[in-house]
Amino acid sequence: MAEHNVLGGELEPCGTDPMTGFFRDGCCSSGPEDLGSHTICAVVTSEFLEHQRGIGNDLSTPRPEYGFPGLVPGDRWCVTALNWGRAYRDGVAAPVVLAATNRLVLDIVPIDALRAHAVDVPADPSSLEH
Repeated sequence: MAEHNVLGGELEPCGTDPMTGFFRDGCCSSGPEDLGSHTICAVVTSEFLEHQRGIGNDLSTPRPEYGFPGLVPGDRWCVTALNWGRAYRDGVAAPVVLAATNRLVLDIVPIDALRAHAVDVPADPSSLEH
């Protein structure tokens, strides 16, 4: 069964370089085994990465034993809803790709918070010319 994004459509891929997702399939897919709810497709910034390190979630340091290359600003990564929410409350939330953010996150993070940090570009960019 296809998972859906917070916009109501099919969940789009978040990133493959580096390969993201709880299941390392490039998508912010989730399931019962994903206790952290890795459901937000974030475009990480240096401020966000620094904040995450400060709360004990080091996303910058490579961990080859887990196949994790470490993130740099601009990378897309499926982050946990709670940690993104902490960054949001602390004023350093990473931008969010709504089309690649799993709708399951709405049980934890309000859509208005996600929309306030959205960086999606519509399929038809001419709709931005108003």
